[in-house]
Amino acid sequence: MEAHLIYELIGYIASLLVAISLMMSAIVKLRIVNMIGAFIFALYGILIGSIPVAAMNGFIVLINIYFLIKIVTDKEYFHLLETESSDSYLSAFLSYYSESIQKFQPDFSIDREYNFALFILSEMVPAGLLLGELKNDKTLIIHLDFVIPDYRDFKIGKFLFSQNREYFRKHGVKTIVTAAGNSDHNHYLEKVGFSKTDHSGYYELNIA
Repeated sequence: MEAHLIYELIGYIASLLVAISLMMSAIVKLRIVNMIGAFIFALYGILIGSIPVAAMNGFIVLINIYFLIKIVTDKEYFHLLETESSDSYLSAFLSYYSESIQKFQPDFSIDREYNFALFILSEMVPAGLLLGELKNDKTLIIHLDFVIPDYRDFKIGKFLFSQNREYFRKHGVKTIVTAAGNSDHNHYLEKVGFSKTDHSGYYELNIA
């Protein structure tokens, strides 16, 4: 194959990767794919002798690397915000994401009662929501543990259940119990420290 055809193929591959990245909702995956596409574009620019193309895409690679490092290392990226079950924004949030919630946690019902409602914010943007019922025996029964699509690869579960266990202790929680969801949700529960209980369909996390 002639060199110019190989160069064109490299350019097409780079264009395809950039286009795919722009259709992604998960920000980390978007930046990784976009970074790879920009790197190949920079290589393409070098091969065809176009310094502007190579320089611009090299700069885009550096921008993506910077934000990926920030996402991974910034411990203050997420914040917790308590809310009330009667909050109008909470109702609007549940309504807007109802289809996605049912996909991951089909047993969730918006009509259940709960006394524990917590938003997980990313730079003041709601990235996740935890709804539950705190019992007198200091068991928190989770009715909903939901992360919006854009933030599902941000390790919110680790932030919430590993880095912020003291938050639950301060609220009198000793054990967190949640029902199983679909296979993806169950895999997520196991990754953040939950263990399957003897009661079929339930997972448990010891906080004390």
